[in-house]
Amino acid sequence: MQQSIIHIALVVRDYDEAIDFYCRKLHFSLVEDTYQPEQDKRWVVVSPPGSSGTSLLLARASSPEQAAFIGNQAGGRVFLFLNTDDFWRDYSEMLAAGVHFVREPKTEVYGTVAVFEDLYGNRWDLIQRSDHRVD
Repeated sequence: MQQSIIHIALVVRDYDEAIDFYCRKLHFSLVEDTYQPEQDKRWVVVSPPGSSGTSLLLARASSPEQAAFIGNQAGGRVFLFLNTDDFWRDYSEMLAAGVHFVREPKTEVYGTVAVFEDLYGNRWDLIQRSDHRVD
């Protein structure tokens, strides 16, 4: 048996502002943006540069209950992990683009890591794993 997670749904306030943040500030690619008239919503998928794995499905909140979770999908914990091949390049570019880091870079046994927030406040790790990582 072989399975994989292909998308992670991220609840957003607005499709276009989310696309702008992920594509302009984080350099993600817009993989798909298709209107679904029967549900009056869009199927919006973005993916990190060079990625062939899991992508983000940007899902606009469609009820007050869903809207309450925008920016807090993991209760304030780091929710997503963005792996990079060059931590300092991406960290510098993200700072220059105005991305808010809530924890400064630090070197751990598993790699170099810093915590940032997306436009809604969801927390992410930016991480470059070391060759001697602990999984």
